[in-house]
Amino acid sequence: MMQDTIVAISTPIGRSGIGVIRLSGSNSLSIAQTLTQNSNFNPQPRVASLKKIYESDELIDEVIITFYQSPQSFTGEDVVEIACHGSPILLRQTVDVCLKNNARLAEAGEFSLRALENGRINLSQAEAIRDLIDAQTVGSARLAIRQLRGEFSKQLQPLKDDLLNVIVILESAIEFVEDDLPEFQSQAIKESLTHISNKLTDLSATFKVGKLVRDGLRIVFVGRPNVGKSSIFNALLGQERAIVTNIAGTTRDSLHERLVIKNIPISLIDTAGLRETTEVVESIGVERTKQTLVDADLVVVVLDNSEPLHKEDFDIFEQVIGLQHIIVLNKIDVERKIDLKLIREKMVEVSAKTGEGLKNLEKELVEPFSNEDINTKGFIVSDARHFDLLNRAKLEIDSTLSLLDNNLSEEIIVIGLHNAIRLLGQITGETTTEDMLTRIFSTFCIGK
Repeated sequence: MMQDTIVAISTPIGRSGIGVIRLSGSNSLSIAQTLTQNSNFNPQPRVASLKKIYESDELIDEVIITFYQSPQSFTGEDVVEIACHGSPILLRQTVDVCLKNNARLAEAGEFSLRALENGRINLSQAEAIRDLIDAQTVGSARLAIRQLRGEFSKQLQPLKDDLLNVIVILESAIEFVEDDLPEFQSQAIKESLTHISNKLTDLSATFKVGKLVRDGLRIVFVGRPNVGKSSIFNALLGQERAIVTNIAGTTRDSLHERLVIKNIPISLIDTAGLRETTEVVESIGVERTKQTLVDADLVVVVLDNSEPLHKEDFDIFEQVIGLQHIIVLNKIDVERKIDLKLIREKMVEVSAKTGEGLKNLEKELVEPFSNEDINTKGFIVSDARHFDLLNRAKLEIDSTLSLLDNNLSEEIIVIGLHNAIRLLGQITGETTTEDMLTRIFSTFCIGK
């Protein structure tokens, strides 16, 4: 167990009704006693106490202090939580007093890291805490809660147990059996490994939906100037986020906003109009638009119903070949002058001005990605790290099956199985290196 005591503000910085400071480590209670200027302060665990806290003889605030005694705490260490009034000044002052009394400012994710190291949670559960904090929709929050409850670990443990059983048989054969494995035993091993491989395939297959619910979509609006990209952007958001004028080139840079459609988080991006221009600032915006297209999950090409197709429109058609995209025909509230025969793709017709067709557009934005049930009752893999490890473990097992079919020695066969169980162990943290843990927990917020 770590000896130093860490401290951090666990609530977002800013004015609020309450701000919470968290201490974890062997000196947590003694620091609380210093703050209250009461060396006899020995609160009952998990019972809130109303106390005044001080810096020297100066009153800082009247607070609620709750003590969680080791090992019955989130980190497995002695933990003190101080609920102050939510003034950033008061919170900072209280943290400073803790630092003066031998506490250290916590690093990103360090409370969760200590919980992992003290056996309170495993690595996939720690990552679920981060995902729960970052959840953008009810669906992504539910996914994180299920992982936090240990459902992923429960899915993996029987597979790791079966894998270990096979390894034991092969290792025993290396040590004690001079001849090859009997045919019946070799066949049983193949059946067991095939079952594990199929289960890993089933888990990996859920990542498409899990990634959608967790990370959402990047949707980019492109088109030549004045076709109404920004107007549609504003209409979907329900607010005047982008400036809209009749002047070509009004949008000079990409605008990013978030919204939710059918429980899928969407990053909506409005871009500068694509055209040849000598204006320096606009040309930079046009180049950024082209770069943005590469990272988009979906490109929305906006056309103007009130004008014939321009050369810029055909240039954009060329640029989106090979990219997931849809065509949106805007300004259907005015006389049609566009020749639809020149467009060979399905179109969504809308009027950003009247709102006509916007509901259908919302449906079409997520339709290519939501063919599967995002509310499935089965467990869903949502983390790219987990997905990668599952696939690598499956490849090791499939390679082992090929070696078995070729009747290679047990010494060679067992290597891939050891690799597979190590990879599965990295998901829950049993075999994860310190460098990997550092990278993972650096993505957490301070105070968690």
